[in-house]
Amino acid sequence: MLELRALTKTYRTGDKALNAVSLIVPQGQVVGLIGPSGAGKSTLIRCINRLVEPSSGEVILGGTALTGLSAGALRRQRRRIGMIFQEYALVERLTVMENVLSGRLGYVGFWQSYFRRFPPADIQRAYRLLDRVGLLDHADKRADALSGGQRQRVGIARALAQEPELLLVDEPTASLDPKTSRQIMRLIIEICAESNLPAIVNIHDVPLAQQFMQRIIGLRAGEVVFDGPPSDLTETALTDIYGAEDWAAMRKGDEEQGEAEAEQRRILARIGV
Repeated sequence: MLELRALTKTYRTGDKALNAVSLIVPQGQVVGLIGPSGAGKSTLIRCINRLVEPSSGEVILGGTALTGLSAGALRRQRRRIGMIFQEYALVERLTVMENVLSGRLGYVGFWQSYFRRFPPADIQRAYRLLDRVGLLDHADKRADALSGGQRQRVGIARALAQEPELLLVDEPTASLDPKTSRQIMRLIIEICAESNLPAIVNIHDVPLAQQFMQRIIGLRAGEVVFDGPPSDLTETALTDIYGAEDWAAMRKGDEEQGEAEAEQRRILARIGV
């Protein structure tokens, strides 16, 4: 379980990116974090694992307060948090397998990692994870030979190689087409359900969040202005989060896009493509 208590981040300029954010994410729950640009979504995720240092407040994971830890203790605790990045953050010249095994760097010694000598159990686990994300046949390919969707799957497998207690996911579909975006979101949801793993997903695509998330938190100017199930994300709630907009027209456009994609798939199926 993850708990945030009055988490606040104020930059030296005086800008407040987060303002006393408090919330609890229980085991197995996948939370979608939405809001306009500059609302504090990425800052919130990075404050949880202290890639960004909070100004005040507490981050508690499984009973351990992550805020206030020494550098050495923080490194050990970060092994419990898997991070999936928008831009994949892979080492392009390394193979898919080597990138997945980099998720074990917090558990092996310096020389083992330097010479890429991982324990057999870690290697077997990496193969199982690649099989789970559908990339077993690509284990020996360089990362720069993969498509965007495949790279994101490698990032998911690498995060899971840590055997984390929490997943933090930063805009995992921002660089992907609609079909691949849904595949990646479905994979994340399935994996979290299989492992009873809590996750926070920073996502800019509201319809995608409504389709896949169990709970949605809306941020505006660093404050929580919505916290509830997707079914409660009404036009009024969306206006509270993003400001005035023609939400009905936006939903109509998303529905039309979905219908167009479905029709394209039907046509391709008829002609055997």
